[in-house]
Amino acid sequence: MTVSAPNVILITGASRGIGRAVAEGFLADGWRVVLAARDQSALDAIAADAAARGQHALPVACDVADAASVDALFARIRAEFGRLDVLFNNAGVSAFASTPDELSVEDWKRVIDINLTGSFLCTRAAFALMKAQSPQGGRIVNNGSISAHAPRPRSIAYTASKHAITGLTKSTALDGRPFNITCGQIDIGNAATEMAQAMANGIVQANGTVMVEPLLDVRHVVDAVRYMAGLPLGANVLNMTVLASGMPFVGRG
Repeated sequence: MTVSAPNVILITGASRGIGRAVAEGFLADGWRVVLAARDQSALDAIAADAAARGQHALPVACDVADAASVDALFARIRAEFGRLDVLFNNAGVSAFASTPDELSVEDWKRVIDINLTGSFLCTRAAFALMKAQSPQGGRIVNNGSISAHAPRPRSIAYTASKHAITGLTKSTALDGRPFNITCGQIDIGNAATEMAQAMANGIVQANGTVMVEPLLDVRHVVDAVRYMAGLPLGANVLNMTVLASGMPFVGRG
């Protein structure tokens, strides 16, 4: 009897926060995990810890906003595994809080290049690999945000990038149908990572007040991505919202 190898997942922005937590979850599940981020030393440390537990992680430094860097990442994946089952487009940044007139063009481009163009470049490369591999197909999960539905004050670049991710998700899901490639989006609100510390300390609301917001244990995000990734390719979660239930998102402030 032929025993198939464990599935392969690529996680961008894997060196910290949600990306690292999701990577740890899939490693614990026995997946072969490709860790991508700009910080090679941080990735190496995660991979070393995984190896000590008998888990398989491949750490690859990559700038998702750079096409050549993404091409090199996927060349490594082809050489190491020959296929990719899931891409989790997670890498993302935000700009300093600012009104539109205060935001520099350089900061706008940095956010769009990483959040949107980076997700496109990885989607483009993953789509080509999933289309060519045998058996054909795979799954792409994009990390959106509740900002894909409603903005926070002074967040024009981040909000615009996350609205655009929704378009990327839907278009990829449509174009992937003939090739057994699915695409879905997870929109996360206030997961307890380093990036969400401001919410716990108090953050400006739409009415100008400052309010401490509740946080969501990141393990619930990990479980949500696990669920999405574990579905058969004949089923897809096009969009899932996972948030701290008490945060001021649903309703009027």
